[in-house]
Amino acid sequence: MSWDDDVFGTGGGRGNQQFPDPQEMLNKMKEKLTPKFSGGIVVVLLVILAALWGATGIYVVNTDEQGVVMRFGRHDRNTEPGLHWHLPFPIEQVYLPKVKEVKRIEIGFRTVDAGPPARYQSVPGEALMLTGDENIVSTEFIVQYQIRDPEAYLFNVEKPNVFVRDAAEAAMREVLGRRGVDDVLTEAKNIIQVEALDLMQFILDDSDAGIVVHNVKLQDVYPPDQVIAAFRDVASAREDRETVKNQAEAYANDIIPKARGEGEKRLNEAQAYRETKIKEAQGDAARFTKLYDEYKLAKEITRKRLYLNAMAEVLGKTSIVVSDSKSGGVFPMLPLKSFTTGKE
Repeated sequence: MSWDDDVFGTGGGRGNQQFPDPQEMLNKMKEKLTPKFSGGIVVVLLVILAALWGATGIYVVNTDEQGVVMRFGRHDRNTEPGLHWHLPFPIEQVYLPKVKEVKRIEIGFRTVDAGPPARYQSVPGEALMLTGDENIVSTEFIVQYQIRDPEAYLFNVEKPNVFVRDAAEAAMREVLGRRGVDDVLTEAKNIIQVEALDLMQFILDDSDAGIVVHNVKLQDVYPPDQVIAAFRDVASAREDRETVKNQAEAYANDIIPKARGEGEKRLNEAQAYRETKIKEAQGDAARFTKLYDEYKLAKEITRKRLYLNAMAEVLGKTSIVVSDSKSGGVFPMLPLKSFTTGKE
């Protein structure tokens, strides 16, 4: 059967040609074409679907990421930054944790607007903590951490970010619970940060979370609003104490050197007086010894000379009056002193 016979019907030459009904012609064409091409279309469609399914396995690992490939739910391999392909879902699945990103969480507060100016909102449920001497302080701090082991980070801990927040809060509460409120509010802040970081890292390592903590930084530590007035009074009293203490130290620094100088001066004067008296005693002893030697050689002369010297020394300090015993009731007086000194 020729194409003309099939399409236009049989029956002689073109002079006797009869045109069939269009609908009948279309039906005949459909019957001819369907057996030849229906199987091929299915194959083409399957190939296209397979290509599209395979294309879903193409993925890119950025420079700050690491690819973690899971095969049927179990870890199979890690991939470095670049273009990669994995068996499409559900055979393999890829996670892309940012292993080089330093993550940051806020404890006790949240940043509402980065600004400038920045605006923050307090979270009392996280911020209020108890110190070792049973005082309440509001503590706000940040934690910076990084993924160390991508596989452990993804599968050993559920919700790693929440776990890090809980570990940070627990570590800070433990550290503050060992110290008094004065240390927490003043000079112990640096020590508290180091101790909280070490304890937090211990908690994460014990849970094999695959996380390394880089920094724990206290943003602010202050008393709650309900007791802040009392804390201000305590702080004012502490400042007054320091003022009085500084004044006392200044007075001590001023008076002590003076007292030491006065003591040294009196000690030197005493030593000089002692040396003077010793020399005088030695001189008197030597003079007496020499006088005694002369006395042994001429006793009468020496005795008389000593008497005259003694009288001269005694009488030299008194006024001399010469009287005449033959005079009557009138007591004549000769003022010898006026002749020697010119005064009565």
